[in-house]
Amino acid sequence: MHPAASIIAFTSLSGLGFGLLFWLGIDATPPTGWTAFVFFAIGIGLAGAGLISSTFHLGRPERALKAFTQWQTSWLSREAWCAVAAFAVMGLYALLLIFSEVRVAVLGWLGAWLSVVTVYTTSMIYAQLKTVPRWHHWSTSALFLTLSLAGGALLSGRVSIAMVLLLIAGGLQMWWWRDGDKRLAASGTDLASATGLGGIGAVRSFEPPHTGSNYLLREMVHVVGRKHAQKLRLIALALMMALPVVLLLLPFHHILALAAVLSHVAGVFVARWLFFAEAEHVVGLYYGKR
Repeated sequence: MHPAASIIAFTSLSGLGFGLLFWLGIDATPPTGWTAFVFFAIGIGLAGAGLISSTFHLGRPERALKAFTQWQTSWLSREAWCAVAAFAVMGLYALLLIFSEVRVAVLGWLGAWLSVVTVYTTSMIYAQLKTVPRWHHWSTSALFLTLSLAGGALLSGRVSIAMVLLLIAGGLQMWWWRDGDKRLAASGTDLASATGLGGIGAVRSFEPPHTGSNYLLREMVHVVGRKHAQKLRLIALALMMALPVVLLLLPFHHILALAAVLSHVAGVFVARWLFFAEAEHVVGLYYGKR
């Protein structure tokens, strides 16, 4: 699929922000006063920026509010409701910590749960799609959640937890890539099923169904070279997992901690670009692109 910058920012930044909010919510000794303001501002700011960026991918961004009306059938709508609930609860929790230095544990835990559920609903926007076999798997949600919690732990300064989660996320990401490479073939979908002509004999592409580009080709069909993808996978892993872990193993310094965070974020952006660029939508079979 077309790796739009707005969707890459949406899935990367919102996951990082909600991951940070999760750890702030369950913290038994959370920061208070202006320190709390900084941490919560970063968490809510990242999550909010990610969600806002997603509207730029809509054909009519001014109609984004209509997403709230489809909660019974749409994971996008469920995500919107969960995000608003998470912001409301964590906002109240933050205000009490900042101005009264009072921790209401039930608010923190509820906000943390809503933050995790929001990341899950984001993952299900993609994991539900049977038309993209690479995504249509439980591991897609597991990957989103693990990266969110790892990034949040890194941002909140939980060094030991962050290192463990980064290693888990890196291992899961490698397995997801390897297994995902086989899912289109394993799905049994081919040119015959894509065209619906398999019942009358062998099907082969004679010529493209359209002489020019169209919406489906622009949005649903993106082909990335295997060698190019392999290089980007190595870059993503190095930035997202390996370099941050190495930096965290060194004697602590704020500059090194900042470098670890920036490296992780950059790696997640590369991995998210691949997430969309390598997604083989089955409509590509109809156009002879797979």
